[in-house]
Amino acid sequence: MKRLSSWKRACLALAVGVAGALGATSSQAVPSFARQTGQDCAACHVGGYGPQLTPAGIRFKIGGYVDSDGQAGKVPLSGMLVGSYTRTRKAQDEPPADGYKTNNNAALDEASLFIAGRLAEQIGAFVQVTYDGIEKSTALDHMDLRFAHATSLQGKDLVLGLSVNNNPTVQDPFNTSPVWSFPFTASALGYSGAPAATLVNGGLEHRVLGASAYGFYDNRWYAELGTYRTLSRTLQVRTGQGAEDDPGRLGSGTAYWRLAYFRDSAFHAGLFGMNAALRPDRAAGSPSNRFTDVGMDGQYQWLGTREHIVTLQGSHIRERQRRNAWLDGGEADNPTGHLRETKLNVSYHFRQTWGVTAGLFRTTGDADATLYGGAGGSPDTRGRIVQLDWTPWGKEDSWAAPWANLRLGLQYTAYSRYNGASSNYDGSGRNASDNNTWFLFAWTAF
Repeated sequence: MKRLSSWKRACLALAVGVAGALGATSSQAVPSFARQTGQDCAACHVGGYGPQLTPAGIRFKIGGYVDSDGQAGKVPLSGMLVGSYTRTRKAQDEPPADGYKTNNNAALDEASLFIAGRLAEQIGAFVQVTYDGIEKSTALDHMDLRFAHATSLQGKDLVLGLSVNNNPTVQDPFNTSPVWSFPFTASALGYSGAPAATLVNGGLEHRVLGASAYGFYDNRWYAELGTYRTLSRTLQVRTGQGAEDDPGRLGSGTAYWRLAYFRDSAFHAGLFGMNAALRPDRAAGSPSNRFTDVGMDGQYQWLGTREHIVTLQGSHIRERQRRNAWLDGGEADNPTGHLRETKLNVSYHFRQTWGVTAGLFRTTGDADATLYGGAGGSPDTRGRIVQLDWTPWGKEDSWAAPWANLRLGLQYTAYSRYNGASSNYDGSGRNASDNNTWFLFAWTAF
């Protein structure tokens, strides 16, 4: 039996230990952070709560989730519920999940429990266990365990940290890279984006374990470097992921990296990327697919007096694929290819209560009929998203603050192109606009 390296044994022990504490075998704002710091959620999150971070929220995450008001007795536990109603322009050919109709579906999307906050002087956590109301299953969701040490270098502040996590970019502090990007919640029973995605955008979600070291210098310069290993099929089952969607075995040269420049005036610009070889059948010596992902992202926030807040975010990812395993298995026609993803969105919030966000998304790539299917054999998908939301609870003067938090929202996703075509994209008469989706949701955290 092959022995695990000391690095992997340590990471697995830490991850399984926290999952065990939770009872285990998209939503970063949790009230336990607010209770720990003595501040309302709006201090760190735009619009009351949600993944859009203010400069204070970015620093809190980099600092390891450990900042507090110095008061003892804070328990780092929180919960979350999301319920929704979904309607597509045209009914789907088959129900999107067991127990649901081809259209007009109400659901309890998810119920989550969090360990989120300070565990020790320099150790913090954001660990989520989720009951998926659509699939009727429970699993270890996002996990980010951190050690952070504040020091100085040449008279300027320096934070050095380590993150152990289970999803590339879940640890990213700027929340414009894939895991935390807009839309922050979306329909699981309709259509909410492109069917094809880069590896760094969800291709390894919750099925890997990684460790990365990072530094934040002079409150401006951020750098991070890490690596990942895929969990065994046994561990995927034990953490609730199931083995049927196992991505395969990552090569030892897997690398994740991040560089960013940040200004406390709420501006950042950066680069990130991932290099990985993935062997789908896990067999030694078998062909592997190789992915090289490079992304750029940026954000600007106008905070003013916090009565009016405007946020502009954008990202672009380019992936180069070498498809040896897919080609060998008859799953692709071409040995190489490229995939590109672009997102741009702008939001406005009034008094941290009323919000509107408009976004554009576009995925393009080299055609490959076997890999992508559809009438055009292309991954090209384009569309726009508009969301209106009301957050009555989630501010300092809200009822039962910071325990009670509620957001009600209406989201509309419209497609001009889907899987390579605007009309008859599946060869059976379905048009891109038939996938246009209304998503009404209620999102509460406590």
